[in-house]
Amino acid sequence: MKTTLQLLVALTVASAFAAPALAACDLEAPDARAAGANCAQAWMDANLRLNDLQVIGTHNSYKLPTWPRLLAAHRERDPQGADGIDYGHLPLRKQLERGVRALELDVYHDQEGGRYRHDSLPRDQRAALKRPGFKVMHLSDIDYRSSCQPFAECLQIVRDWSRAHPRHVPLLIQINAKDDPAAPGAVQPLRFDAAAFDALDAEIRGVFPDEVLIVPDEVQGDFPSLREAVLAGNWPRLGDARGRVLFTLDESTEKVALYRGRRRALEGRVLFVNADASSPAAAWLTRNEPVEQGESIAGAVAAGFLVRTRADADTREARRNDTRRRDAALAGGAQVVSTDYIEPDPRFGDYRVGLPGSAIARCNPHRAARRCGGLPIEE
Repeated sequence: MKTTLQLLVALTVASAFAAPALAACDLEAPDARAAGANCAQAWMDANLRLNDLQVIGTHNSYKLPTWPRLLAAHRERDPQGADGIDYGHLPLRKQLERGVRALELDVYHDQEGGRYRHDSLPRDQRAALKRPGFKVMHLSDIDYRSSCQPFAECLQIVRDWSRAHPRHVPLLIQINAKDDPAAPGAVQPLRFDAAAFDALDAEIRGVFPDEVLIVPDEVQGDFPSLREAVLAGNWPRLGDARGRVLFTLDESTEKVALYRGRRRALEGRVLFVNADASSPAAAWLTRNEPVEQGESIAGAVAAGFLVRTRADADTREARRNDTRRRDAALAGGAQVVSTDYIEPDPRFGDYRVGLPGSAIARCNPHRAARRCGGLPIEE
């Protein structure tokens, strides 16, 4: 852990605050406002933990709008399904610049390369799809346009942005390990097995240095299990987590078991997993229905878990400008509120998702509601 002196030195380098003001900071103050405006971020770094924040994330963050002809063909077979994929996102770097602090990447295993080929894509992406390695797309034969390709390039974009903005709050990148065919007759994706998950960890470690990654072993520390560490509040302090990245695996019980192998929790692994809250590996939970699962989310957040929920899904809320799910997600305390609409889609209306005051991050409404005093956690 950083000492108070180390936190002050880091903040002196990273900010324009005057040295005399920093010298007077009261890091034992009850909240950031009491510490003083010039000392607020130093106080937050020393007193907040990673799970005391709330940020906005994007769902299928890499996704570009589906080609119109493919969307039209899909609509003939499945009108509701076509509506559900009729959205797209800005490139990852632009999302980060606009304050998104959680991303989601759908990853396909392609150890030999060339399994997923689409001549309609730009030349550099066609070449990337031919090379061995993990690929990023939504539905392999229908909705395959991605702003970055392959997986390693998406990671490099995040890494480079992070290096240029070392005071950012921790980034969370959720991984879905896709291996179901997109439609009858579509190419069969390779199944994820233990070797594929080993390769996934290795690819992430090949882009991000160890000191940048927040991994389960760091959170577990000397506790008997990851879950016990989380319940004891052993997430990194904000000052130790700034400029770093945390990866999660949102998958079925079977895939989570493959990823864990014979480990008691997640020893040696890169990704946190969406395990049952009673599991020794439990630290991060997916609760995508903030209205129906509101009590579960609040309880999990209060207990110390990281929770991700969704403000909208399948374009339904945007088409109706229905904010009930969004409002429940923001109020419910999940640390990551995921959306397809950091900006409105002009075809549908004004629906969008953001934190109050256009904040990049805020004190979690169920864990630290008043401790930030409305002051910015990240400039």
